[in-house]
Amino acid sequence: MSIARKQLAMPLVIAGSAGAGALYAYVAGEDINWDWQNYHEYAGVALVQGRFDVDAAPGGFQSFLNPLIYLLPYLLRHGLPAPWWGLALGALHGLNLALIWWVTRVLLGRTADAVTMTAAVTIAAFSPMALSEVGTSFADILAALPILAGVGLIFSDDDELGRRFVLAGLLIGAATGLKLTNATFLIGAGVSLLLVARPLRAILAFAAGSAIAGVVTAGPWALKMARDFGSPLYPFYNSIFRSPDAPLGSIADTRFMPQGVLDALAYPFYWAIGRHPSSESPFRDPRFAVVILLLMAVIVTGLWQRREVLSLRDRRFIVFGWVSYALWMHAFSIQRYLIPLELLAAPLIVLLLTRLIDAWRERGAPEGPSRGVQAVTVASALAIALASQPSDWTRRPWSDPYQPRLAAALQRPAAFLMLHKPLGYLVPLLPAGSRFYQLSEIVVPIVPGGVLDRRIRSGLSEPLPGGIWALYFANSRADYPPRLELLADYDLRIDESRPCEHVPGVDGTDIMACPVVPGAISAAPTAGLKPGSRAD
Repeated sequence: MSIARKQLAMPLVIAGSAGAGALYAYVAGEDINWDWQNYHEYAGVALVQGRFDVDAAPGGFQSFLNPLIYLLPYLLRHGLPAPWWGLALGALHGLNLALIWWVTRVLLGRTADAVTMTAAVTIAAFSPMALSEVGTSFADILAALPILAGVGLIFSDDDELGRRFVLAGLLIGAATGLKLTNATFLIGAGVSLLLVARPLRAILAFAAGSAIAGVVTAGPWALKMARDFGSPLYPFYNSIFRSPDAPLGSIADTRFMPQGVLDALAYPFYWAIGRHPSSESPFRDPRFAVVILLLMAVIVTGLWQRREVLSLRDRRFIVFGWVSYALWMHAFSIQRYLIPLELLAAPLIVLLLTRLIDAWRERGAPEGPSRGVQAVTVASALAIALASQPSDWTRRPWSDPYQPRLAAALQRPAAFLMLHKPLGYLVPLLPAGSRFYQLSEIVVPIVPGGVLDRRIRSGLSEPLPGGIWALYFANSRADYPPRLELLADYDLRIDESRPCEHVPGVDGTDIMACPVVPGAISAAPTAGLKPGSRAD
């Protein structure tokens, strides 16, 4: 490929990637995922309005995650009309494909051509978890951008060794500071540097960049958590930091962890047939199973031919992938957290296919990928794409965007007591100046006399014009009733002399807003509209 064509290719790839992301976001619909309902939306509005010292965890314990990465989705959602904010967010997420195109060119080197790079982009474009997050508020796909860029820098041939690794550290370190689960990729990248020509220099440069970026992106929030609750990671890892406002233990979601070594080894093959032990939402993904089979074929080929099939850079990339994967499996086993590796599986598959076929084809063949290599690569890419099925985190059609109308009684600033989750997305919809207190959190309940308890009592002692309201789901399931008894902790009860209001829910599960007054708790209804209540 000529220099002029290479220079033209990148802008076209960037434009095409952004366009593909925007198109998918439009077809998929408006994002209303559970985490957005619970704390993503709240994180954005709390940063913009400075609500973290006013409210009491409207999104439950997730309210205390670093909110910075959720700011951009919030600003787009509230700064642009539907569907344009979704298209803009989808276009940004689509840039991951342009980075995959670049990483593939870096890894393949001289053997890269339009066919092999297109095959890698095709495999990546149908990545189930990445595709499911396009146009959504999830942080995983947004953080994948700096991670992929950092990986590309680590494996490029730039002679500016120190500068390249510092920049890679800045990118992957920033992604880790914004979302700590990305530490698996940070460690994997660091381990891969042990195989470079001057590992100590490379690791020091990478570590310096990572530390700087981590301090910038995570430091301010960690300082705030330490100041407010006595722990920089509140409420997580409280067995180490011992904040009095959280249970003494580590908060961990173990639902998706494998049941032993054999189960862990089987995960990639479960995903290939549509089983999803690592995700609550179904998906199908053959990528990791294909990578394992190709690696086995490469090893057998190398032993048979008594030669090294992979280059040193190839081996470094595989080390990065497997270290990151093993750490992810041990720490989380939550599929969404694996999105960067899911995307990077695309260039790895193309790389392994190219090296494997080159090792077996007859000597004297023309340099570069033969037609056979290209045909096999294209066929494999299409097969993987067709066999993949993305997850569904819940969307609604753009023809019916969520724009609820509130009753007149709810249009003045008030104190809102949340008795269900997820309700955090209501915060920017209800009147500015209101206060929001989540009473029903189970994982990190409000500690009597603690920071949040004092904040709630102080807020309730200073009435707002709209009074006090309890928020909970209408027609809730019998096994998930509103915890009305929690009102008694603050000497409050539902005011049965006044009607409840009906707030349309984003996913069809409507919400009750019932007036609250001082006094002993009453036997209020736990579901549906109470007698005398009204709905818009």
